[in-house]
Amino acid sequence: MPQSLSKIYVHLIFSTKNRERMIPRHLHPELHAYMGGILRDLGCTAVEFNTEPDHAHVLFLLSRTEPLSVIVGQVKTGSTGWLQQQLPALQNFHWQNGYGAFSVSQSNVEEVREYIRTQKDHHRVVTFQDEFRRFLKRYEVEYDERYVWD
Repeated sequence: MPQSLSKIYVHLIFSTKNRERMIPRHLHPELHAYMGGILRDLGCTAVEFNTEPDHAHVLFLLSRTEPLSVIVGQVKTGSTGWLQQQLPALQNFHWQNGYGAFSVSQSNVEEVREYIRTQKDHHRVVTFQDEFRRFLKRYEVEYDERYVWD
């Protein structure tokens, strides 16, 4: 086959450093647009974004040519710099070092999009940490609790 084709959906989840509630809601639309531009420049297609004050959910189509770790690094580094420039209170903003990336089947894309859109309601009853642990359990990811959070 002369052409390389793929369609791999990734649900990316990461939090602020120490899960500090730092991201103001009024910046969310611009932050999502900025992150979407980074993804586009890396050959990815953004599908859905949501940020809460202490974490982010991003659903996107993985590039055929860029490794996931490079994509995540660029999204986090770029958005960190952008956020730090927006408000004096964000000059020390950082994302956590790690992240979670989970595959999404084509048949579940709409369900995941809705899940991401309703984060504000969801987190009225479930903390980010409990949510993330549920993802790790559901996807059968082995982890050491001591190294998940920073």
